Amino acid sequence: MGSSGFSWKLADHPKLPKGKTIAMIVLDGWGEANPDQYNCIHVAQTPTMDSLKEGAPEKWRLVRAHGKAVGLPTEDDMGNSEVGHNALGAGRIYAQGAKLVDLALESGKIYDGEGFKYIKECFNIGTLHLIGLLSDGGVHSRLDQLQLLLKGASERGAKRIRVHILTDGRDVLDGSSVGFVETLEEDLKALRAKGIDAQIASGGGRMYVTMDRYENDWSVVKRGWDAQVLGEAPYKFKSAIEAVTTLRAEPKANDQYLPPFVIVDDSGKPVGPIVDGDSVVTINFRADRMTMLAKALEYEDFDKFDRVRVPKIKYAGMLQYDGELKLPNKYLVSPPEIERTSGEYLVHNGVRTFACRVNSKHLIFCRVLPNNHLLFNSETVKFGHVTFFWNGNRSGYFKEEMEEYVEIPSDSGITFNVQPKMKALEIGEKARDAILSRKFDQVRVNIPNSDMVGHTGDIDATVVACKAADEAVKMILDAIEQVGGIYVVTADHGNAEDMVKRNKKGEPLLDKAGKIQILTSHTLQPVPIAIGGPGLTPGVRFRNDVPEGGLANVAATVMNLHGYEAPSDYETTLIEVADN
Repeated sequence: MGSSGFSWKLADHPKLPKGKTIAMIVLDGWGEANPDQYNCIHVAQTPTMDSLKEGAPEKWRLVRAHGKAVGLPTEDDMGNSEVGHNALGAGRIYAQGAKLVDLALESGKIYDGEGFKYIKECFNIGTLHLIGLLSDGGVHSRLDQLQLLLKGASERGAKRIRVHILTDGRDVLDGSSVGFVETLEEDLKALRAKGIDAQIASGGGRMYVTMDRYENDWSVVKRGWDAQVLGEAPYKFKSAIEAVTTLRAEPKANDQYLPPFVIVDDSGKPVGPIVDGDSVVTINFRADRMTMLAKALEYEDFDKFDRVRVPKIKYAGMLQYDGELKLPNKYLVSPPEIERTSGEYLVHNGVRTFACRVNSKHLIFCRVLPNNHLLFNSETVKFGHVTFFWNGNRSGYFKEEMEEYVEIPSDSGITFNVQPKMKALEIGEKARDAILSRKFDQVRVNIPNSDMVGHTGDIDATVVACKAADEAVKMILDAIEQVGGIYVVTADHGNAEDMVKRNKKGEPLLDKAGKIQILTSHTLQPVPIAIGGPGLTPGVRFRNDVPEGGLANVAATVMNLHGYEAPSDYETTLIEVADN
C-alpha cells in the first residue's frame, strides 16, 4: 500500500493483453492546422505522419494541448512543453504555474507566504530586484503579474525597486519588446510619483542573456549575472527605451538575442546592481529557464563561472523551480503538487531502469527500464521534458536502486535553424535499437525539431526539421513492425503548423514594409494522436464520446495498451475495444 492508503498495483485490463512493446513518440511543437505555405508540417515531406492520418481514421484523432486542457487559466493561453509533458505523464489536469500565480495574486495570499515575508526583510534598507521575461506570452511569465507584484510590493514597504528585463520575441511577436518596455516604464513612473525609487536596471534578449536551460550554455547566465549583479555590460544607456530601440536597430537584431545592457545615471554609474542586503525575485513561473540562474544566486559552492562578487541577498523564486533540489529554497507561490504519475506507477509495478551516460554538457538523453521498461530519448534542449516534467516536476529517481540514466553527446555551438535536422535520426536510431533488442516493453522519445527550429522563425529550416522528425518516426515504427509491437504518436503542443501571425479572418498579417509577420511562438492548435502497429489488439479504436479529450487522457490510454486499467482519478482513456 502507498503512504496515503492506496495500492500502487495497477489492475489488469479485461480485454487488452500485456507483453507488447510500445513506442511512445512525442513530436515537440507538432500541431494540426489548415494547410497553406506557412504550415511547415504540410509543406514538408512527411509521408510517415501522413500515412498515420490517412490510413486508419479510427486510429487517428486530435487532442487539446492548450488552455484549460493542460491546467492554464484561459483558452487563450498557448500550451508549452512543461505543461504538455506534465499532462502526458500525470494523466490528470493540474493547475499550472500561471494559474497558481494568478490565484495567489488575486487572493493576496502571495503576500502572506514565507517567501514574500523572507524578501520583505530587506525592504527597509535594501533594494527589491525583479528579474524575468518581460512579455505577455504566458509561457514563462506575464506582464500583468509583474505589474501586480510591483504594486503589491510597493504597498507593503518596498521603497527601492529595480527590474531586470529579458526581452521575448519567441512566445510573442518580435519587436513587441518596445511596447512592453513602454508599459513597464509608465508603471514605474507612477510608483516614483508616490515616492518609490523604481527603475529598470538592466536587460537583454532571453536566448542570449540569463534564460539558458539544462546547463547547455552557462555563458548565457553569466552575461545576465554580469549585468544584473555586477552592473557590467557592453552597452550602457540612460533608459531602457533607448536601449531596446537602439539595439533593435542593429542589422539582423531581434528581441530574442538582444545583447546585455545596463542602465546608468548621468555620471555613468549603473542604477541597480545587486548588492549585499538586497532581495531578489525571479518572476518567471516556468522552471526550466530559471533554474540555472537560481543556482548561481543561491549556491555557495558554485563553479560554473566566476561570479566575481557574490552579494549576501534574500532570494526567492516566483515558484520553486525544482522540488527535488529544493531550488530555490524560498518561493512566493507553491508549484503544483503532482503525485502518482504514470511513470511512478510503472516503477512501483516492478519497473527496473537502466541508463547510459557520457560526460558531456550537450546531450541526447535516454532512459532504459528493463522488464516493464521505458527508454526516454531527447536532445539536451528537451532533456527535462521526458523526465522532470513527465515525472511531475521531479528531477530525481522514483527508486534509485531501479533507475540509472544515460546521456549521449549532441551538437553544440550552433543555432537550430543552421542544423535543423538536429539529432532526430540519432534519437530514432537509439529508439530503434532499443526496440529491436526486445528487452523493453516501452520506448518513449521526444523529437524536438519542429518546436526548436520553429522558434527561430525560419520557415525553410522548419520544413527541413519536420521532414527529419518524420524520418525518425519511420525508423521507430519500422522497428515496432519487426517486433510485433504498438505505437502511440502524439505531440505536446503546436508550433510548426502555423508560422505566421494572422488577423481575425485567418489571413497573414503584414508589417509596415509589406512583409509577413513571422510567428515564432507556440500555437492554440490541437495536436494529433495516432495508435497502431501489428501488436494492437483487433477492435481497438478511438472512442467517439471523448470529443474534448486532451493530453491528460493519453496516460490512461497508454496504460490500457500495456494491459492495465488506469487509476480511477486519471482522465479517461481515449480508446475502446469494439466487440467483433
